[in-house]
Amino acid sequence: MVLFLGILSPALADDYEDASRLLGQGNNAAALKKVDAAIASNPQDARARFLKGLILTEQNKTEAAIQVFILLTRDYPELPEPYNNLAVLYAAQGNYDRAQESLEMAIRTHPSYAVAHDNLGDVYAKMASEAYDKALSLDRSNQTAQTKLALIRELFGGADTLASEPAQTVTARATPEPAPTPAPPAARPAETTPAATVAQTADQSDDVIDAVNSWARAWSKQDTSRYLSHYSPKFDPAGSQTRRQWESTRDARLTRPEFIRITISDSKVSFSGNNKATVTFQQHYKSNTLDSVGRKTLNMVKSNEGWLIVKERFSN
Repeated sequence: MVLFLGILSPALADDYEDASRLLGQGNNAAALKKVDAAIASNPQDARARFLKGLILTEQNKTEAAIQVFILLTRDYPELPEPYNNLAVLYAAQGNYDRAQESLEMAIRTHPSYAVAHDNLGDVYAKMASEAYDKALSLDRSNQTAQTKLALIRELFGGADTLASEPAQTVTARATPEPAPTPAPPAARPAETTPAATVAQTADQSDDVIDAVNSWARAWSKQDTSRYLSHYSPKFDPAGSQTRRQWESTRDARLTRPEFIRITISDSKVSFSGNNKATVTFQQHYKSNTLDSVGRKTLNMVKSNEGWLIVKERFSN
């Protein structure tokens, strides 16, 4: 999706940049004043209006944020992000029918929009959970409903909100303690002590972060070949796209803008075994046509080529 917003005046650009920065700092009231100034200068600026919706969401002004995103879908029906954010807000209110409709519109405008596909699955699961709850309230002996409800809760953990919450400051997590090990024999080598395990985990974390930074640099340089080399052969694009179609789409999105700048920060890494890692970070994408900030999650596996991406998810 390419969003053409015209040339911004220096004052308008400054107001938008200031609002985006203040939002990232958690200064929502000041950010709202700045973004309102940007909108006053150019009421048709979709970026500033979208940013206002994010700020209002952060301020828990849900109805006001909903109105912002509704108007954006009317003025810019080709953009999937406003539909997606509407779905997040509707789901938070328990209005899953509207959330479903909004996500289906997002996918209709942008069939490869992975966040919307992921969220739609969560909405379907929540709706199914409520249906099974209702069935059990009418008939507690319904073993089929009990089994299906238990499965849904196991898979989704009973979460009430979608994964694509608007950008927010994420507090640092404590480093997990190493798993307990059997009592060592008297002659146990020093390198297998818990301290060494912690050091090894830290080294692994550094390797994962290095791989993510390399991926971001390739994206910023618009080097499609190197960018795609960071994805595992097992990477499965969301939606109905084949791997070849997805690569063609990514090539167009990397090469079409005049410039791209990817900035990542606040990275957190967790491991599942020795060869699987999940890394989350704040991603700031900026080009001549689009400026967006959100949380990116990458599921990665270790291979002979290093740490490669097998799944990714972006949360506005």
